[in-house]
Amino acid sequence: MIFESRAQAGTLLAQALTSYADAVILAIPRGGVPVAYPIAQALSAPLDVCMVRKLGVPGSRELAMGAIASPHFVVLNRIVINACHISSKALERVLAREQQELARREALYRAGRAALEVAGRSVMLVDDGLATGATMLAAIRAVRVQRVASIIVVAPVGAPEACRVLEQYADAVICPFRPQPFYGVSDFYEDFPQIGDEEVQQLLSSAAR
Repeated sequence: MIFESRAQAGTLLAQALTSYADAVILAIPRGGVPVAYPIAQALSAPLDVCMVRKLGVPGSRELAMGAIASPHFVVLNRIVINACHISSKALERVLAREQQELARREALYRAGRAALEVAGRSVMLVDDGLATGATMLAAIRAVRVQRVASIIVVAPVGAPEACRVLEQYADAVICPFRPQPFYGVSDFYEDFPQIGDEEVQQLLSSAAR
């Protein structure tokens, strides 16, 4: 299955999520935001972002060796780190860079708005795809400590192994397309542009209105 765009994928997913209409939706920026927006519109649900960043392997940043989530959650994939011979100093440099970027984005995307209150609520974490699952796992851990009622992971497409891992930590994983082999999220979209800060800001502002 190939999705036309992130927006189309979100529209299709919304049809399978009507039983979660009481959930708060937190998108993984940037790519998860245009997927989550039509879901939030269809369910009349509040939309916010879950501030999380992938830790990319130096020289191959699309390959995740872990992820960080605001304020101080770190998830590392030791298999990738060891296979790519990532030194502790190289890892520290990536961590410092991504923590700085995380803080920049949080200030930009919030635009003075307070984060949505999620304690006691069901939370839907939405991304455009699940490759290693590291980014989503960091998001789950950051949200879980806020005493939420449940966590539902939502993505149009994901690697089967990543989905199996996430099912151990989330209350539900809604990922209808789990192809094998799985090489990359972009392979399953006709239109998969880089999402800029401006688009994220516009969608979040529109949802807030």
